[in-house]
Amino acid sequence: MTEVMVWRPLQELKREMDRIWQEFFGKTYVPEKWEGVEWAPAVDVSETDDAVIVKVDVPGVKPEDMEISLSDNVLVIKGEKKREEEEKKENFYRMERYYGSFMRAIQLPCEVQEDKVEARYKDGVLKIVLPKKPEEVKKVIKINVEK
Repeated sequence: MTEVMVWRPLQELKREMDRIWQEFFGKTYVPEKWEGVEWAPAVDVSETDDAVIVKVDVPGVKPEDMEISLSDNVLVIKGEKKREEEEKKENFYRMERYYGSFMRAIQLPCEVQEDKVEARYKDGVLKIVLPKKPEEVKKVIKINVEK
């Protein structure tokens, strides 16, 4: 199990980086009860003209084991990846997959319409579409070039 121990320093580094970002922005995004979180799924955040799109890799996590909330322009995704019961009797030579609770807090780049947020889960990917508020939608002004 030596390979598993290598990940502990990386987890400690992540916690320290999270703390630094929280101090920099002057706001704590991680609720105290989630401080013991052991892993966090990978997240992609992108923006179109009319929405912010968040994709989260959560293979093996059931939709009913996840919770999505939005407060003060921060999207919070919490959940739990449960270990399969029959694996408890197996002897592992290598264990790289994470299990347990996770939490991701994402500061959104603009104001969104909270009542129109949609979430879909397919093939282990959670996709959250957050429509922008009308005043946040970028208006493009065409520039006329004089000859």
